[in-house]
Amino acid sequence: MNYDVVLTCAVTGAGDTTGKSPHVPVTPKEIADASIEAAKAGASITHIHARDPETGQGSRDPKLFKEIVDRVRDSDTDVVINITAGMGGDWVSDPSNPAMPGPGTDMIGPEERLAHVKECLPEICSLDCGTLNFSDTDMIYISTPPALRKMAAMAREWGVKPELEVFELGHIRFAKAMIAEGLVNDPPMFQICLGIPWGAEQTVETMAAMKAQLPPNASWASFGIGRGQMPMMAAAVAMGGNVRVGLEDNIYLDRGVLATNAQLVTRAREIIERMGGRVATPQQARNKLKLRGADG
Repeated sequence: MNYDVVLTCAVTGAGDTTGKSPHVPVTPKEIADASIEAAKAGASITHIHARDPETGQGSRDPKLFKEIVDRVRDSDTDVVINITAGMGGDWVSDPSNPAMPGPGTDMIGPEERLAHVKECLPEICSLDCGTLNFSDTDMIYISTPPALRKMAAMAREWGVKPELEVFELGHIRFAKAMIAEGLVNDPPMFQICLGIPWGAEQTVETMAAMKAQLPPNASWASFGIGRGQMPMMAAAVAMGGNVRVGLEDNIYLDRGVLATNAQLVTRAREIIERMGGRVATPQQARNKLKLRGADG
Protein backbone atom coordinates (compact mmCIF):
# COMPACT_ATOMS: atom_id res chain seq x y z
CA MET A 1 0.00 0.00 0.00
CA ASN A 2 1.21 3.49 -0.89
CA TYR A 3 0.20 5.97 1.81
CA ASP A 4 1.75 9.03 0.11
CA VAL A 5 0.48 8.96 -3.46
CA VAL A 6 1.77 11.14 -6.28
CA LEU A 7 -1.32 11.92 -8.37
CA THR A 8 -0.88 12.94 -12.00
CA CYS A 9 -3.66 14.47 -14.09
CA ALA A 10 -3.26 13.99 -17.86
CA VAL A 11 -5.49 16.85 -18.93
CA THR A 12 -5.99 16.48 -22.68
CA GLY A 13 -3.83 13.98 -24.62
CA ALA A 14 -3.73 13.97 -28.42
CA GLY A 15 -6.55 11.52 -29.15
CA ASP A 16 -9.84 12.09 -30.93
CA THR A 17 -11.77 13.09 -27.81
CA THR A 18 -12.53 16.76 -28.45
CA GLY A 19 -15.71 15.88 -30.35
CA LYS A 20 -16.85 13.51 -27.61
CA SER A 21 -16.74 15.89 -24.66
CA PRO A 22 -16.86 19.68 -24.39
CA HIS A 23 -14.64 19.44 -21.30
CA VAL A 24 -11.52 18.30 -23.20
CA PRO A 25 -9.28 21.40 -23.36
CA VAL A 26 -7.94 22.48 -26.74
CA THR A 27 -6.42 25.97 -26.71
CA PRO A 28 -3.28 26.79 -24.70
CA LYS A 29 -5.39 28.82 -22.27
CA GLU A 30 -7.88 25.96 -21.83
CA ILE A 31 -5.11 23.40 -21.29
CA ALA A 32 -3.31 25.65 -18.80
CA ASP A 33 -6.57 26.40 -16.97
CA ALA A 34 -7.37 22.67 -16.80
CA SER A 35 -3.91 22.02 -15.33
CA ILE A 36 -4.40 24.74 -12.72
CA GLU A 37 -7.88 23.48 -11.83
CA ALA A 38 -6.56 19.93 -11.49
CA ALA A 39 -3.79 21.16 -9.19
CA LYS A 40 -6.28 23.06 -7.04
CA ALA A 41 -8.36 19.86 -6.83
CA GLY A 42 -5.29 18.04 -5.48
CA ALA A 43 -3.15 16.86 -8.40
CA SER A 44 0.58 16.69 -7.70
CA ILE A 45 1.57 16.66 -11.39
CA THR A 46 -0.02 17.85 -14.62
CA HIS A 47 0.80 15.85 -17.77
CA ILE A 48 0.52 18.16 -20.77
CA HIS A 49 -0.07 17.68 -24.47
CA ALA A 50 -0.68 20.57 -26.89
CA ARG A 51 -3.44 20.71 -29.47
CA ASP A 52 -3.84 22.79 -32.60
CA PRO A 53 -6.35 25.49 -31.57
CA GLU A 54 -7.93 25.46 -35.03
CA THR A 55 -8.36 21.71 -35.57
CA GLY A 56 -8.21 20.29 -32.04
CA GLN A 57 -5.70 17.70 -33.21
CA GLY A 58 -2.56 16.90 -31.24
CA SER A 59 0.36 19.21 -31.96
CA ARG A 60 4.08 19.23 -31.22
CA ASP A 61 4.52 22.97 -31.90
CA PRO A 62 6.99 24.27 -29.27
CA LYS A 63 5.25 27.67 -29.24
CA LEU A 64 1.99 26.07 -28.10
CA PHE A 65 3.74 24.10 -25.35
CA LYS A 66 5.61 27.23 -24.25
CA GLU A 67 2.39 29.22 -23.96
CA ILE A 68 0.75 26.46 -21.91
CA VAL A 69 3.72 26.04 -19.58
CA ASP A 70 4.19 29.79 -19.15
CA ARG A 71 0.53 30.23 -18.24
CA VAL A 72 0.77 27.49 -15.60
CA ARG A 73 4.02 28.86 -14.19
CA ASP A 74 2.68 32.41 -14.12
CA SER A 75 -0.32 31.33 -12.06
CA ASP A 76 -0.21 31.22 -8.28
CA THR A 77 -0.81 27.46 -8.25
CA ASP A 78 2.08 25.07 -7.60
CA VAL A 79 2.11 21.88 -9.68
CA VAL A 80 4.85 19.67 -11.15
CA ILE A 81 4.92 20.02 -14.94
CA ASN A 82 5.27 16.87 -17.04
CA ILE A 83 5.08 17.29 -20.82
CA THR A 84 4.76 14.59 -23.42
CA ALA A 85 7.61 13.67 -25.72
CA GLY A 86 5.49 11.14 -27.58
CA MET A 87 4.66 13.12 -30.69
CA GLY A 88 6.50 12.47 -33.94
CA GLY A 89 6.55 8.67 -33.94
CA ASP A 90 3.47 7.86 -36.02
CA TRP A 91 3.98 5.68 -39.08
CA VAL A 92 0.90 4.93 -41.19
CA SER A 93 1.55 2.29 -43.81
CA ASP A 94 0.14 3.07 -47.25
CA PRO A 95 -2.15 0.10 -48.08
CA SER A 96 -1.34 0.42 -51.78
CA ASN A 97 2.41 0.41 -51.08
CA PRO A 98 3.19 -0.84 -47.56
CA ALA A 99 6.85 0.14 -47.88
CA MET A 100 5.90 3.81 -48.02
CA PRO A 101 4.32 6.15 -45.47
CA GLY A 102 0.66 6.92 -45.97
CA PRO A 103 -1.49 9.90 -44.95
CA GLY A 104 -1.20 10.68 -41.24
CA THR A 105 2.47 9.67 -40.93
CA ASP A 106 4.48 11.98 -38.67
CA MET A 107 8.02 10.68 -38.19
CA ILE A 108 10.82 12.91 -36.93
CA GLY A 109 14.20 12.51 -35.23
CA PRO A 110 15.08 12.68 -31.52
CA GLU A 111 16.14 16.34 -31.53
CA GLU A 112 12.88 17.49 -33.08
CA ARG A 113 10.84 15.19 -30.83
CA LEU A 114 12.31 16.99 -27.83
CA ALA A 115 12.38 20.54 -29.25
CA HIS A 116 9.48 21.62 -27.04
CA VAL A 117 11.09 19.98 -23.98
CA LYS A 118 14.26 22.00 -24.58
CA GLU A 119 12.13 25.12 -24.99
CA CYS A 120 10.09 24.62 -21.80
CA LEU A 121 12.49 22.66 -19.53
CA PRO A 122 9.76 20.99 -17.45
CA GLU A 123 10.58 18.90 -14.41
CA ILE A 124 9.43 15.71 -16.20
CA CYS A 125 8.94 14.56 -19.80
CA SER A 126 7.51 11.24 -20.90
CA LEU A 127 9.51 8.75 -22.96
CA ASP A 128 7.51 5.99 -24.68
CA CYS A 129 9.95 3.12 -24.36
CA GLY A 130 9.27 1.13 -27.50
CA THR A 131 7.28 0.51 -30.65
CA LEU A 132 3.62 -0.50 -30.54
CA ASN A 133 0.61 -1.30 -32.71
CA PHE A 134 -1.40 1.62 -31.35
CA SER A 135 -4.80 0.80 -32.89
CA ASP A 136 -6.62 -1.51 -35.29
CA THR A 137 -5.49 0.66 -38.21
CA ASP A 138 -2.27 0.65 -40.24
CA MET A 139 -0.70 3.09 -37.75
CA ILE A 140 2.36 2.01 -35.77
CA TYR A 141 3.92 4.10 -33.03
CA ILE A 142 7.70 3.87 -33.47
CA SER A 143 10.39 4.58 -30.87
CA THR A 144 13.64 2.87 -31.80
CA PRO A 145 16.45 2.07 -29.32
CA PRO A 146 18.92 4.59 -30.82
CA ALA A 147 16.29 7.37 -30.77
CA LEU A 148 15.31 6.61 -27.18
CA ARG A 149 18.92 6.53 -26.03
CA LYS A 150 19.51 9.91 -27.64
CA MET A 151 16.34 11.37 -26.07
CA ALA A 152 17.22 10.00 -22.63
CA ALA A 153 20.71 11.53 -22.86
CA MET A 154 19.31 14.93 -23.86
CA ALA A 155 16.76 14.90 -21.04
CA ARG A 156 19.49 14.01 -18.53
CA GLU A 157 21.69 16.86 -19.80
CA TRP A 158 18.83 19.35 -19.33
CA GLY A 159 17.93 18.13 -15.84
CA VAL A 160 14.54 16.82 -16.98
CA LYS A 161 13.38 13.56 -15.39
CA PRO A 162 12.21 11.00 -17.97
CA GLU A 163 8.94 9.29 -17.14
CA LEU A 164 9.53 5.88 -18.70
CA GLU A 165 6.18 4.96 -20.23
CA VAL A 166 5.96 1.20 -20.72
CA PHE A 167 3.14 -0.49 -22.61
CA GLU A 168 4.39 -4.08 -22.40
CA LEU A 169 7.16 -6.14 -20.83
CA GLY A 170 9.65 -5.60 -23.65
CA HIS A 171 9.49 -1.86 -23.00
CA ILE A 172 10.51 -2.46 -19.38
CA ARG A 173 13.38 -4.64 -20.52
CA PHE A 174 14.70 -1.87 -22.76
CA ALA A 175 14.16 0.84 -20.13
CA LYS A 176 16.26 -1.20 -17.69
CA ALA A 177 19.00 -1.39 -20.34
CA MET A 178 19.03 2.42 -20.58
CA ILE A 179 19.23 2.64 -16.78
CA ALA A 180 22.14 0.19 -16.73
CA GLU A 181 23.90 2.28 -19.38
CA GLY A 182 23.68 5.36 -17.13
CA LEU A 183 21.24 7.24 -19.36
CA VAL A 184 18.60 7.61 -16.62
CA ASN A 185 19.39 8.98 -13.18
CA ASP A 186 18.24 7.24 -9.99
CA PRO A 187 15.59 6.69 -8.97
CA PRO A 188 14.07 5.77 -12.34
CA MET A 189 10.44 6.79 -12.82
CA PHE A 190 8.10 4.36 -14.62
CA GLN A 191 4.53 4.75 -15.87
CA ILE A 192 2.79 1.39 -16.49
CA CYS A 193 0.30 2.11 -19.28
CA LEU A 194 -2.60 -0.37 -19.43
CA GLY A 195 -5.46 -0.90 -21.84
CA ILE A 196 -3.98 0.82 -24.91
CA PRO A 197 -4.58 -1.19 -28.11
CA TRP A 198 -2.47 -3.31 -28.54
CA GLY A 199 -0.36 -3.07 -25.46
CA ALA A 200 -0.74 -4.67 -22.06
CA GLU A 201 -4.27 -5.49 -20.91
CA GLN A 202 -5.69 -3.45 -18.03
CA THR A 203 -5.98 -6.08 -15.32
CA VAL A 204 -4.61 -6.36 -11.81
CA GLU A 205 -2.65 -9.45 -12.86
CA THR A 206 -0.98 -7.56 -15.72
CA MET A 207 -0.09 -4.64 -13.47
CA ALA A 208 1.43 -7.01 -10.91
CA ALA A 209 3.44 -8.82 -13.59
CA MET A 210 4.84 -5.57 -14.97
CA LYS A 211 5.56 -4.16 -11.52
CA ALA A 212 7.54 -7.32 -10.70
CA GLN A 213 9.95 -6.55 -13.57
CA LEU A 214 10.78 -3.01 -12.44
CA PRO A 215 14.15 -2.20 -10.83
CA PRO A 216 13.99 -2.44 -7.01
CA ASN A 217 14.63 1.28 -6.54
CA ALA A 218 12.14 2.45 -9.17
CA SER A 219 9.32 4.87 -8.54
CA TRP A 220 6.27 3.76 -10.48
CA ALA A 221 2.75 4.73 -11.36
CA SER A 222 0.03 3.16 -13.47
CA PHE A 223 -3.16 4.07 -15.25
CA GLY A 224 -6.06 2.44 -17.07
CA ILE A 225 -8.31 3.90 -19.73
CA GLY A 226 -12.06 4.36 -20.00
CA ARG A 227 -14.04 2.66 -17.25
CA GLY A 228 -10.83 0.99 -16.05
CA GLN A 229 -9.36 4.30 -14.92
CA MET A 230 -10.51 4.28 -11.29
CA PRO A 231 -10.17 0.51 -10.68
CA MET A 232 -6.60 0.54 -12.02
CA MET A 233 -5.89 3.66 -9.96
CA ALA A 234 -7.03 1.91 -6.77
CA ALA A 235 -5.06 -1.23 -7.67
CA ALA A 236 -1.86 0.80 -8.16
CA VAL A 237 -2.26 2.44 -4.75
CA ALA A 238 -2.86 -0.95 -3.12
CA MET A 239 0.30 -2.32 -4.79
CA GLY A 240 2.43 0.60 -3.60
CA GLY A 241 2.37 2.71 -6.75
CA ASN A 242 1.47 6.23 -7.79
CA VAL A 243 -1.42 7.03 -10.11
CA ARG A 244 -2.68 8.95 -13.12
CA VAL A 245 -6.18 10.07 -14.05
CA GLY A 246 -7.52 12.69 -16.45
CA LEU A 247 -9.35 13.32 -19.71
CA GLU A 248 -6.48 11.98 -21.82
CA ASP A 249 -7.42 8.48 -20.68
CA ASN A 250 -11.12 8.68 -19.75
CA ILE A 251 -13.85 11.28 -20.34
CA TYR A 252 -16.50 9.94 -17.91
CA LEU A 253 -17.04 10.49 -14.19
CA ASP A 254 -19.89 7.95 -14.00
CA ARG A 255 -21.82 6.00 -16.60
CA GLY A 256 -23.13 8.57 -19.07
CA VAL A 257 -21.79 11.52 -17.05
CA LEU A 258 -19.00 13.48 -18.73
CA ALA A 259 -16.19 14.52 -16.38
CA THR A 260 -13.89 17.48 -15.99
CA ASN A 261 -10.26 16.97 -15.09
CA ALA A 262 -10.83 18.50 -11.66
CA GLN A 263 -13.71 16.09 -11.00
CA LEU A 264 -11.55 13.09 -11.89
CA VAL A 265 -8.79 14.33 -9.58
CA THR A 266 -11.32 14.85 -6.79
CA ARG A 267 -12.73 11.34 -7.28
CA ALA A 268 -9.25 9.81 -7.25
CA ARG A 269 -8.24 11.78 -4.16
CA GLU A 270 -11.37 10.65 -2.32
CA ILE A 271 -10.66 7.00 -3.16
CA ILE A 272 -7.03 7.33 -2.02
CA GLU A 273 -8.12 8.94 1.25
CA ARG A 274 -10.77 6.27 1.87
CA MET A 275 -8.04 3.67 1.40
CA GLY A 276 -6.11 5.36 4.19
CA GLY A 277 -3.62 7.27 2.06
CA ARG A 278 -3.10 10.87 1.12
CA VAL A 279 -2.13 12.72 -2.05
CA ALA A 280 1.36 14.22 -2.11
CA THR A 281 1.72 17.95 -2.56
CA PRO A 282 3.74 19.09 -5.58
CA GLN A 283 6.78 19.73 -3.38
CA GLN A 284 6.43 16.34 -1.71
CA ALA A 285 6.27 14.81 -5.20
CA ARG A 286 9.48 16.63 -6.18
CA ASN A 287 11.21 15.29 -3.10
CA LYS A 288 9.91 11.77 -3.53
CA LEU A 289 10.77 11.53 -7.24
CA LYS A 290 14.10 13.42 -6.89
CA LEU A 291 13.09 16.08 -9.39
CA ARG A 292 14.77 19.36 -10.11
CA GLY A 293 13.63 21.67 -7.31
CA ALA A 294 13.54 18.95 -4.65
CA ASP A 295 14.54 19.95 -1.13
CA GLY A 296 17.96 18.78 -0.04
